[in-house]
Amino acid sequence: MSAKLENDYGVITIENEVIARIAGYAAMDCYGIVGMAAKNVKDGIVQLLKKESLTKGIKLTVNENKISLDFHIIVEYGTNITAIADNIISTVKYKVEEFAGLEVENVNIFVEGVRVDN
Repeated sequence: MSAKLENDYGVITIENEVIARIAGYAAMDCYGIVGMAAKNVKDGIVQLLKKESLTKGIKLTVNENKISLDFHIIVEYGTNITAIADNIISTVKYKVEEFAGLEVENVNIFVEGVRVDN
């Protein structure tokens, strides 16, 4: 289901993929996040997604033009997960509401893995 905004001139329809991409790029700008995670349901393996596929790590739900987002992320080792999650939530909420003009009802963060750099 896509989001629809009405104004004096007509109706604006924003596809879920567009909203998810805006949210994904906003999240990737946050410190401490390595990337989005795609979970292989069959064997529980977590896979780091490339930037082109980052929307696969985001579940988006639109209900009465209010957006709910679930992020499946991989964080950098040694960072404060709570601070990262709070930063992602506030950044994504602000940017999606600013760019799309839609209310973000909630943002849920699921940390699927930690990456250690050598």
